[in-house]
Amino acid sequence: MAVLTDTTRARIQGYLEAFITNVVDETRQRLLPSSIAVREYLRQQSAEGRLKPFHQAIIPAELIRLSAFERSFSTRLGSTFEECARLIALQFHKDARRGHRVKGKVSQSSLQAIEQQVGLFEHASSERPRMDGMVDTVLASQRQDDLIPLQVVADLWVQRHDGSQMFFEIKSPMPNKGQCLEVTQRLLRIHLLTGNRAPQVSAYFAMAYNPYGSTREEYRWTYARNYMPFDDAVLIGNEFWSLVGTEGVYEELLEIYQEVGEARAKYILDNLAFGF
Repeated sequence: MAVLTDTTRARIQGYLEAFITNVVDETRQRLLPSSIAVREYLRQQSAEGRLKPFHQAIIPAELIRLSAFERSFSTRLGSTFEECARLIALQFHKDARRGHRVKGKVSQSSLQAIEQQVGLFEHASSERPRMDGMVDTVLASQRQDDLIPLQVVADLWVQRHDGSQMFFEIKSPMPNKGQCLEVTQRLLRIHLLTGNRAPQVSAYFAMAYNPYGSTREEYRWTYARNYMPFDDAVLIGNEFWSLVGTEGVYEELLEIYQEVGEARAKYILDNLAFGF
């Protein structure tokens, strides 16, 4: 039984179709015609350093264009996760926004407390601090005599019908150590700016999919496991989509991606391979 309404499905499909069209158009504008001769190619210039004369000479132009499309598409695909999550959340919750700004005045002492907590988490030799404990420490450090302005922009913000809020940083499922620590800092800053802890405010590092399998136990990326509050603030694949929607949303969303891909396959090939 479908869990997404016809309206939500149509919005997601329309968004993904437009996304594919935009990437195809940009790829067409960026690449040189397939019939260009070697001597003419060698007279070209590229401020971005994209000239590859040996690739151009030996690889069929159709494959070069499709390869360029795939690279650009893969680089930008993460932005579709944010928009699809927003559209899904609007069906199940009161409100949802991308690029949501949280700003206010916080004490310098509380910012120092965040840095201390992140440092303790990074260098802990045994059991690392829990997220709720770090949040409590940061909130308790807030003062009123050394205030400075602070702003955090969350990838996705969702407000439930009961008024509680969820903040998501939607990132790669294979972040490096620095990214893990930076997001941990940002999640703590969100709690500081809102002045609340869970369940009134929940902040998460969200991964749209699990590259290792279907379960949390199968996830093996050590940086995320060791340099983030993995058990408290990391959502992987189905966990994330079920929270912004409900159980079954993940599979249904992937089916929509597949449907759009199959429907637009001929368009992609015609525009980048056969009908350039």
